[in-house]
Amino acid sequence: MQSDLVEKVRNNPQYQELVAKRSVFAWTLAIIMLAAYYAYILVVAFAPASLGQTLSGGTTTIGIPIGVAIIVFSFILTGIYVWRANTEFDELTRQVKEAVK
Repeated sequence: MQSDLVEKVRNNPQYQELVAKRSVFAWTLAIIMLAAYYAYILVVAFAPASLGQTLSGGTTTIGIPIGVAIIVFSFILTGIYVWRANTEFDELTRQVKEAVK
């Protein structure tokens, strides 16, 4: 009985849509985050003087706020994923549940 239910779910077009949309969205966000992070690391590795410039002659360098911005950016991307998961993905999940009952 359990394998029948699994097959019903897997063959459901709404389930396939859910899996495809969620995968594409998750990979897109992951690539965006990795690109931002590795761009920062590459600048640190190959042009450290550009991030080592001080802000208005103080002790804080340009690299500090950029690093903090990357961390904040990761929280924003997480929030975007959660928002979409709680709206679109949860609705598709509900539709799949209703269809296989």
